[in-house]
Amino acid sequence: MADARPVPIAQDLTIGGEPLIVMKGVWKIFGARQQEALAAVQRAGLGKQDIAERYDCVVGVADVHLSVNCGEIFCIMGLSGSGKSTLVRHVNRLLEPTAGEILVDGENVMAKSPAELRSLRSHKIGMVFQNFGLLPHRTVRDNVALPLEIQRASRQSRFDIAESALAKVNLTGWGDRYCHELSGGMQQRVGLARALAADPAILLMDEPFSALDPLIRRQLQDEFLSLSEAMGKTVVFITHDLEEAVRIGDRIAVMKDGVILQTGTPEEVVTKPQHEYVARFVAEISRLNILTAGSIMEPVGGNMARYPERDLSALPSVRTDQVLADLVDIAAGQAGPIAVRSGDVVVGIVDTAAILNALKRKDAA
Repeated sequence: MADARPVPIAQDLTIGGEPLIVMKGVWKIFGARQQEALAAVQRAGLGKQDIAERYDCVVGVADVHLSVNCGEIFCIMGLSGSGKSTLVRHVNRLLEPTAGEILVDGENVMAKSPAELRSLRSHKIGMVFQNFGLLPHRTVRDNVALPLEIQRASRQSRFDIAESALAKVNLTGWGDRYCHELSGGMQQRVGLARALAADPAILLMDEPFSALDPLIRRQLQDEFLSLSEAMGKTVVFITHDLEEAVRIGDRIAVMKDGVILQTGTPEEVVTKPQHEYVARFVAEISRLNILTAGSIMEPVGGNMARYPERDLSALPSVRTDQVLADLVDIAAGQAGPIAVRSGDVVVGIVDTAAILNALKRKDAA
């Protein structure tokens, strides 16, 4: 597989229903000659290094096409300098794109006036940063209530909503404290509560847990997933950690040098990498909690001939969405096949050979 300079590919990433966030051909080039640089890229296909040398410009985002659906957790993953944090700041136009179209809930973000942008940021989109961004001279409650203060909500309303948001992130009783009295994990909870206080439809989360210790990070991931499921928010989640992206994301976009190389479910990205860079990225990650029974099973019609004497309904069974780790646990305790059910119906069979094959590392196509 070649590892040449990645070529931006437009992708239709809608997975059902109308997308809440859409980006079409978004470019961000930093530098005084950005328009000249963009024209050169589009005309001659110059690479990032060529643009830097000839135009003294930096390509931050290169021809990104993506869509994020309502209620989805969409992870954008890449190493430092990949363009992921630059990209997410285009959703609410904290950064102005050099070119491209951005739609949020069907509205053209690029056409909004400054007042309309402020309304978008304070009502529809919340943001959680890696460095917390808390104000040290304000109490925890007043930090959480800041978006409501900007909206000119009454003092009592701010108090009530802030207390409710703190309860959601398990910080009841901490409202009168100051941020320096809190641990790093607690401060990140305050940042999340502040983003939730305005009840936005969209959350932009830029590496929110990366500065935390591993155990605290895992705990906050669990709490975030539970909270996200309960509240039904649409989330764009930035991370450099593949395991975090796999654990949290409904879909993952892998970025390098401002380009999205591949987008798909965690299972698709890990098992079917489409670029050598992605293949290297996913090579060492465990498949135990990624692959599902439904993805490795043999449909039951094909297995009836192999197991004619067995009553499939009597076999130990799993759901189609249970992960490989569950199958390994069951297989370790018995020698026969495992039935895969969709509801009450057996739809497939998984045997020991299928489990072992699923655990193998496979080269990307």
